[in-house]
Order: sequence, then C-alpha cells, then structure tokens
Amino acid sequence: MLGKFLEALYNKVFINIVVGRSKTNVYVEVCNKKGVVDSNQMEFDTTTLNSQIIEFVDSYSEESPYHYISILDTSASQGAIPTCKNMSLFCDIEFSKSICVNNKWAYYTSKYDLNTLQDEYKTIGVDFIFSPFSLLSKFFKDKIDSHLSMFILVEDNYISLSIFDNSELLYAEHLDMELSEDSEELTIDDESSMEEVDLDLGEGIDLDEIDAMDDMGSLDDFGEIEDLDSIEEIDEFSEEEEVEEEFEEAIDDVLSGSEPDDFNEDYQRFSLIQSAVKNFYKDEKFQSKFVESVYIADGVGISGDLKKYLEEEMFLSVYIRHLDLCGEVCEMAKAEVNEA
Repeated sequence: MLGKFLEALYNKVFINIVVGRSKTNVYVEVCNKKGVVDSNQMEFDTTTLNSQIIEFVDSYSEESPYHYISILDTSASQGAIPTCKNMSLFCDIEFSKSICVNNKWAYYTSKYDLNTLQDEYKTIGVDFIFSPFSLLSKFFKDKIDSHLSMFILVEDNYISLSIFDNSELLYAEHLDMELSEDSEELTIDDESSMEEVDLDLGEGIDLDEIDAMDDMGSLDDFGEIEDLDSIEEIDEFSEEEEVEEEFEEAIDDVLSGSEPDDFNEDYQRFSLIQSAVKNFYKDEKFQSKFVESVYIADGVGISGDLKKYLEEEMFLSVYIRHLDLCGEVCEMAKAEVNEA
C-alpha cells in the first residue's frame, strides 16, 4: 500500500533504446496518472553505450525513482518457434533463454548475448529486453489472430519474419542483413594487383543462357560463314553478342567497385525473405501452408522496391505499416509496468 502511495507522488519515466547499424536512438516519455507530460528523442552516432548516452539517460532517470530502461534485443542468435514443448527440435535450449506465448509458441535468444548486453549497459541498468518477435506479434495482433499471412519487422540491421495462421505460429526466422552482405562480397587475392588479373569470362560463370557460345569458336569464324540468309539466325547472333557484352560490363562493374541497381538494400531484404519462405516450404519440421499475403512493419523507411519485388517475384499481396520502433518499445514497457 505504501508503495502505491509513493508511486502516485512521482512521475514514471520510460527510457527506450534501439540500436541500429551505425546509430543508437534513445526515446524518453515522462508520464503521470493522466498520461504523457513530456517526451524527448535523441540520436547518437554510436552503437555502444558512451558518455553522451549515459548523460542523456541520467538526466531523466534522476527525475524519479520510478524509471524504466528498455532495449530492443540486438542478438543475432534469436528467433521464434511454433511450440512451447520439444523446443530442442528447433533451437539449442541449453544456450538459449525462451518465453512461451499463450502456451502456443515461444521466442528465444542467446543467453550469452543477453549477458553481454546486460554487461554493456550495466552503467545505466536495463529493466526490459524486448524480443522483436514479441513486438511484431503485438503490432499486428489484429491480423495475426484472424489471418494466414507472413508478418515482417524491418529494422536497420535485421528482418524478423514470422508466418501465423489464426494466432498459430507456423514459422519464424531472424535474418541478419550484415551476414547477408558479407556472403555477397567478392574478394580478390591481396597479392595480385587489379592490373594483373586475367579475366576469363568462361571460367567460373554459368553461361546457360547462351548455349551456342561453346560451339561458336572465335568470333572471327563468322567471317567465313556464307549462308546467313535467315533473319532469325542473324537476330540470334545479335542477341548472343549483347549477352556477351553484358557479362563483360558486369565484370567491369564488380572490379570497379560499383554494384547493379538490383543489389540495393531492399533487393537484399527481398532475397533474404525469399530464401526464408523457401525454407518454410521445404523443411519438414514446419507445417507449411501456402502464403498469399505479407504484412510489413516498416521501422526504417523502406522504398517501394521491396513491395514491387514481393509482388512481382513471389506473387504476394503486400501491406505496409510504418512503425516507430522506439515508440513501440515504450508501449511494451508501459504494458509490463501496468501489469506488474
């Protein structure tokens, strides 16, 4: 009773931290019994806790003994599974911490990463560490409870993908954008200079689209061909010549450090999503059903390209909602405090 009385005398301060690829966003809400009385948000050019963040957080946490610091889980080793039983079939439970949701499904994260995160922020302390899958399920609760669809949270570094069928989780995967970038990089032996690279267009490149090239010999041989009376044959040769030029241009782009337009961030996101859906359909551990729609919680400001790729390449109906990551973390913290 005394605790409730003291709590009524002070404002509640919610401090919410979201770490991105190169920046950290900190959003603060100060609330009394009537609602929000103050709010502030700062962006810091760092992904680790520094003196500027500590100073900003302390300036608010010192206002009230009832302050709560929350952070969105940044662990790459996290995910969600479609059961609260036999969890070892889906993840290494010995090295993970998991939370069951409605006795139906669970989300988990690495114990090591949790300890590392808590240790890094021990100067300010952390009260809540929220899973992006928990955030996603609350943000789309109205759709998850009544639809068979794919639900995606897009962050700066990660994509949290899940497939629900009327509140039953069928599949989930946490996709790391940085790991995907690393796998796409092309490297050349450091001992060889660019000038010394001898490019062989036929080596290491699949030329299935130009089947006739292997049998053509050198291009000089075409001077000896007398019977070119078919317009179709001339057109075929012209197309093959264009394909060879495209390969040469692609190699030049790689060596010059430029990339085709397709390899932008939204195409990268699309590729990760496409691979995850293929795994869902093929892996016998999961109860695969045909997915026709996807709901995207956009926390970074994606372009229209991702929607186009999903619609044109995977024939999905795509619905996008803007998401304020810091604001949603704050709402989750308030719900936790109110339920306590």
